[in-house]
Amino acid sequence: MNDAVKIPPAVSGVGGWLDDRFHGAKGVRVLLKKVFPDHWSFMLGEIALWSFVILLLTGTYLALFFNPSAADVVYHGSYTKLDGITMSQAYASTLDISFDVRGGLLMRQIHHWAAIMFTVALMAHMLRVFFTGAYRKPREINWLIGVGLFTMAMLEGLFGYSLPDDQLSGAGLRITEGVAQGIPIVGTYVSYFLFGGEFPGTAIIPRFYILHVFLIPGLILGLITAHLFIMFHQKHTQMPALGNTEKNVVGAPFFPYFLLKGQAWFFFIFGLLVVLATFAQINPIWLYGPYTPLAISSASQPDFYMGVLEGSLRMMPAWEINFLGHTLSLSVLIPALVPLGIIFTGAALWPFFEQWATGDRRFHNINDRPRNAPARTGVGVAAVCFYGILWAEGANDVLADQFQVPLYTITWIARVAIFVVPIGAYYVTKRICLGLQRKDANMLVHGVEIGIIRQLPNGEFVEEERPLTEAERAVIDSKQPIEALPAPGETDANGVPAPAARSPLGFARRIANRAFTETVEIPEGHGNGHGNGHGELGEGEHAAIGPAEDRRY
Repeated sequence: MNDAVKIPPAVSGVGGWLDDRFHGAKGVRVLLKKVFPDHWSFMLGEIALWSFVILLLTGTYLALFFNPSAADVVYHGSYTKLDGITMSQAYASTLDISFDVRGGLLMRQIHHWAAIMFTVALMAHMLRVFFTGAYRKPREINWLIGVGLFTMAMLEGLFGYSLPDDQLSGAGLRITEGVAQGIPIVGTYVSYFLFGGEFPGTAIIPRFYILHVFLIPGLILGLITAHLFIMFHQKHTQMPALGNTEKNVVGAPFFPYFLLKGQAWFFFIFGLLVVLATFAQINPIWLYGPYTPLAISSASQPDFYMGVLEGSLRMMPAWEINFLGHTLSLSVLIPALVPLGIIFTGAALWPFFEQWATGDRRFHNINDRPRNAPARTGVGVAAVCFYGILWAEGANDVLADQFQVPLYTITWIARVAIFVVPIGAYYVTKRICLGLQRKDANMLVHGVEIGIIRQLPNGEFVEEERPLTEAERAVIDSKQPIEALPAPGETDANGVPAPAARSPLGFARRIANRAFTETVEIPEGHGNGHGNGHGELGEGEHAAIGPAEDRRY
């Protein structure tokens, strides 16, 4: 532990007592001195972590009062507009939590907003990891854990969303039943097993309650724990900056800097969720009424993270075929499996596909700038557009009503856009990245324009430039070239193609390699005639290097 940090006597006394019995001082010392890089985007993962902690705390409180039963009861609670209405005990207990339990409605809304924030932060964190290439060797396993966390978060949201048994959640359960029945051959049996008989039955709510309260949170907690342990062992990636290399860690120690910052960040997130829960109403189940299979409300949409499934179902045209005497409802099967399969399977396989296409098997501890990986950045933006179109189509009735556009016009726009927009987004993003690379190369040669226009004696106007600082140059120089494989069809001096290129797989690999290696070369020497070569650090610039035992990978 740093000698400059004064340990309170009470803490040192307790620590000594524990060390005498468990000999854990060395491990605690390593933890407290652990150096972590500091960048604003790294806080996205912390938002997800603290949101999950708040979910556990508020969910425990709500579980004390919620009754996960589909048995009928006549309501006579505080909400008089539903007095005398027959409803399930699950819905009645949710009304009691909202109107009769002290702080119940606030806890319900904090819990719901925390679920939204957890998913948003998880998605943003995964996008940051993807666009910066932080999933590359040796962190592929942690990336797969992140994909698993995203999948578990969506399932957890679906189960929790269905528990109140209101009209809105019941509509979601009806879609779940339809998706289950759309599975070829065994769909009917799967639906019967899930619901315990004919829809809606009485078994689904207690079953979802067990999954929502015990199984899925346990899996998420296990995945988060594994994610943190692997990150701790492999050390955090860091952004390109002066002094950052593949073999050091530049940042601040866990104690006291990150420990105190993490605590402050938790209370800030908790406070924000309390403000949202207080002033921004979410899921007012008393307005929807108890679920009845005979009715459905307009503008019924799930939370945004499930909107992709809703949108794909609304976008798909009616399509059924008969196969070996079995009716295959492709209008349900395809939208339920294909879009999510593309997103999750593509995300899980991407690190291995990129390594295969580039042949890059180096260890990467410095992140890429998105502009320096145009193909990856283009694919990421295309995936975001693909997801966004499906999400927007999940509210096609709301869009049609608000913009006064026919519903089927919105649907046909989405059907075309789902193919055209991602392809266009890929190419536009790739050209923007290459343009930004050219800008970087130009800055290395000519320096940075400072906005001052000067007139030369011959009447020509030029804009003055300043040399790049050492910190700015270090960021641009962080670009790592990818070795290009032989082009498809390329032969040696004797006209013989490489053995690996003769197979269709080898041909495909070289085409993929061409996409990853399209880049702008960094000029040699970086000379610009302005004297902005490599020099000493400017005033106020510094690089904080962690302790020696934590600097080496």
